[in-house]
Amino acid sequence: MLLNLLLLQCRAGFESECAAEFMQHCVDVGQSGFPRFDAQSGFVLFELYGDALAVIQAVSFRSLIFTRQWCACLPPFEQLPADDRLSVLLPAMTELPVCAELLAEVPDTTAGRELLPFAGKLASAMAQRLRQQGVMLPRKARADWRMHLFVLSGRHLLLGVSPRRNGSTLEMGIRRLKFPGAAPSRSTLKLEEAWHWFVPRAEWDARLGGGKTAVDLGAAPGGWTWQLVRQGMFVSAVDNGPMAESLMETGQVTHHREDAFGFAPGKPVDWMVCDVADKPARVAELMLQWALQGWCQEMIFNLKLPMKKRYQAVQQCLEEIAEGLEAAGIRFQLSARHLYHDREEITCHLDLRVS
Repeated sequence: MLLNLLLLQCRAGFESECAAEFMQHCVDVGQSGFPRFDAQSGFVLFELYGDALAVIQAVSFRSLIFTRQWCACLPPFEQLPADDRLSVLLPAMTELPVCAELLAEVPDTTAGRELLPFAGKLASAMAQRLRQQGVMLPRKARADWRMHLFVLSGRHLLLGVSPRRNGSTLEMGIRRLKFPGAAPSRSTLKLEEAWHWFVPRAEWDARLGGGKTAVDLGAAPGGWTWQLVRQGMFVSAVDNGPMAESLMETGQVTHHREDAFGFAPGKPVDWMVCDVADKPARVAELMLQWALQGWCQEMIFNLKLPMKKRYQAVQQCLEEIAEGLEAAGIRFQLSARHLYHDREEITCHLDLRVS
């Protein structure tokens, strides 16, 4: 069976950005199609004129900003019998590539999250039956594909697959982190999630630990500074607002009561992080200044998005940073992600260590 349908999961309210971005990536790999979505649904169905399995391998998942999770799907199941769903689902699943795992997923909305217990039970029953029938490999097997069950109601769902090496291992693409009670604000989770996404876990000790130096622009009350201190860094926290006393007592934080846009470090640092609430173009200009001046080796920063034309604003900011660095002959890696703990913003990583 030729699969021509792709499911793209995203934050509710960002369906348009998710669809526009994926449309551009399809064009880049010589494919075409059209999206279908409802506002605030938390997902996009993208109908291709070609093979969805080929597209989902040709497009790099990590290059997508607004897509949290994806899979190439069978046609939707919309009128499943409530008393015997598996008798309908199991024969159809033999049309999919062989898998060794099955992720139970729902839209990340209030109504969707209420379906999680049902989705988990159905996925468990399906996986058990599929393994008994030899259609699904044992859990420890290394299959090239991962199976997805996306539940919209008890009678309406989608089944699909994603490449194991080109997708998210997390259900719904969501990294769930526990808020550390000692942190001064919940924004701390944004930086922690950013490290999980942008820095391979095996490199944390080398790139984040060992007494490195950092600047936190727009630091108060210290949610991001707390993460830097937790890694053992020595931090210059820049903000006119007050910092949490617990951070100042560590001896690792120097508080500079000044505006983030006028601050310059006395000497280059390992990391600069920035969660300043300002126009994305102004923040992008500041990030470019830091990179051109050689004031840090790596940076993580947020771009607060406007109410309208959000995807266009993201493109413009990232292009301006990239073009400025290229014109200066500076090698770099720039990537961005709409993280689970982000809201009306995206998080970006600029790596200037590239030789």
